[in-house]
Amino acid sequence: MIFFKNDYGSGAHPKVLEALVSTNMENTVGYGMDEYTAQAADAIRAKVGCPDAAVYLTMAGTQTNLTVIGATLRPHEAVISAETGHVCVHEAGAIEATGHKVIHVPTEDGKLRPADIDKVMKQHCNAHWVRPKMIYISNLTETGLTYNKAELKALREKCDEHGLYVFMDGARLAMALTQKDNDLKFTDLPELCDVFYIGGTKCGVLFGEAIVIVNDSMKPDFNRIMKQKGAVLAKGRLLGVQFKAMFDGDLYLELGQHCNDLAQQLISAIAGNEYEFMWPPCSNMIFPIFPLSVVKKLDEAGVLYDDFEEVGDGKAAMRLCTSWSTTQEEVDEFIKLIEK
Repeated sequence: MIFFKNDYGSGAHPKVLEALVSTNMENTVGYGMDEYTAQAADAIRAKVGCPDAAVYLTMAGTQTNLTVIGATLRPHEAVISAETGHVCVHEAGAIEATGHKVIHVPTEDGKLRPADIDKVMKQHCNAHWVRPKMIYISNLTETGLTYNKAELKALREKCDEHGLYVFMDGARLAMALTQKDNDLKFTDLPELCDVFYIGGTKCGVLFGEAIVIVNDSMKPDFNRIMKQKGAVLAKGRLLGVQFKAMFDGDLYLELGQHCNDLAQQLISAIAGNEYEFMWPPCSNMIFPIFPLSVVKKLDEAGVLYDDFEEVGDGKAAMRLCTSWSTTQEEVDEFIKLIEK
C-alpha cells in the first residue's frame, strides 16, 4: 500500500506521543486551565511574535471555523469565501446551520483576491442583503496553493477599506510556511490577520487546532462561545501537551518541510513524465492529471489517493497528499510506477 490519501491518516509524531505518555498519569485541572495549555499558549505567542494574542486550543477544524465565525459575527453578518473553501464545501453547512451565510465567490484557483471582495461589497449594498463582515481564507488553500505576503497584504488593505475581519484557516499552515517559494513567516500573521489558527490535526498531532486572536474586539467572552459550541475539552491538557511538544522547538515546521520535500520529488517525477496538473503544484497537496488507464493501474498497484475527477479527453485529476509520516520508500515506489 502507498498512502497518499490524506495528511492526517497516521496517529501522531513520536515526540507528541512521548509527551502524552510521560504526562499520562498526572492529574491536572480541566477545561484548558492546566499548566501545559498555558505553556503551549505562551510558546505559540512567542512563535508568532504577538505577546498580547489570545490563544485557545480546540479539537477539530470544522469546530474551529464554526466557533470563530459564530463568536465574531452578528446574526445578520456573513463571511466571504472562495467557493472551494472548507466552510463552503466540507462542513455540511455548519456555518449556515448556526445562523451565518457563507458568500461563495467563484475563483480560478481557490484563492480570494481584492477584486472579489469589491464585487461582493457592491452587490450587498442595502438592508435586503446580509452584511459581509469577514473574509475566510485557507493557507494552504483547498487547491494546494499558498498566499504570499504581498497577496495577504493586499487582502488586508482591501478588508480594512471595507471594515472586514480577516480570518485565516491554517489547517495546513506548517506546509504553507515551508513550501519552497513561501515568503511568509509566523511573525507576519498577526499584522495580516485578525484571527488565524495553527493546524495540528493535519500536521503531526493526534487532534487539535490552536486559535490565535489578534483583534482585541474578538477576545471578550470567546471562551464562553467556545463552551456553547462544544469546543471546550474537559481533558484540555491533552491538547496543551501536544502543542507544547510541537512548539517548544521547531518540530511543527520540520514536519511541514518533510511533507513538502517528499511532495517535490513526486512533482518532479510526474512533470518529468510529461503529465500535467490541475493547479500549479507547490505544496504537499497536489492534483496531477493522468489518463484513466494510468489511474486504473495505480489503483491495482495499491496507491491510495483522495478520489479523482474526470476532466475530459479520457483523463482524470487525482489528489495526492504527503504527510509527516510519509516515507521515502513510498515516494520511490510511486515514482517507479509512474515511470512504468
